Amino acid sequence: MGSLKYDHTADPILIEDVTLAHLKVVIATKLRRQESFMMTWHPIDGSPSGRMTAWIHPAVPLVFAFDESDSPPIDSHRLEDMIHATNASGELVLDHLVAPAG
Repeated sequence: MGSLKYDHTADPILIEDVTLAHLKVVIATKLRRQESFMMTWHPIDGSPSGRMTAWIHPAVPLVFAFDESDSPPIDSHRLEDMIHATNASGELVLDHLVAPAG
């Protein structure tokens, strides 16, 4: 289980490595173009409960921490779906992309 550390004051977002690898490409693509967007997810570590949303912006520091040392393969169809969803609504919803706890 990897993590995305967004902003130095927030707790890391726990995300399994394959999804995190795809998310890294999506975020890098958007931020390279200076395109900010919303990212929403259900925390899988049990706290806080409910949904969380972050405004992803080029000025906010990001750290992608992977559990495995080898890079997971990138599925081009999954990547296209994530980028399309983000471009269509201005928000990337990770609810169905994040692995359940346990």
